[in-house]
Amino acid sequence: QVQLVESGGGLVQAGGSLRLSCAASGRSFSDYAMGWFRQAPGKEREFVAAINRSGGNTHYTDSAKGRFTISRDNAKNTVYLQMNSLKPEDTAVYYCAASYVVVHFTTREYVYWGQGTQVTVSS
Repeated sequence: QVQLVESGGGLVQAGGSLRLSCAASGRSFSDYAMGWFRQAPGKEREFVAAINRSGGNTHYTDSAKGRFTISRDNAKNTVYLQMNSLKPEDTAVYYCAASYVVVHFTTREYVYWGQGTQVTVSS
């Protein structure tokens, strides 16, 4: 069992930055690839970024490339999402999720989920 708790969301103006954190507890954090997803009102939950167990490989959806950076600190059992140049269309609830061993890009392969943190970008 892995428990995930996100933090760092908030209200920011367009062009601003936020850093989301996701603290993990329970089973060995380094056994899990980690992902960030987001869900806007009335929309499906969508993939944003993922990172492998060591942190050496990262993946991004096209809209996040060049603006968002996913990273992890296995010593602190934490994964981060640095979001720069935020746009109003980035407004959503952001979730972190854990996938055993393998990086995935869809929700169904992720076993553990946090409760989400709201990100609101004003224009």
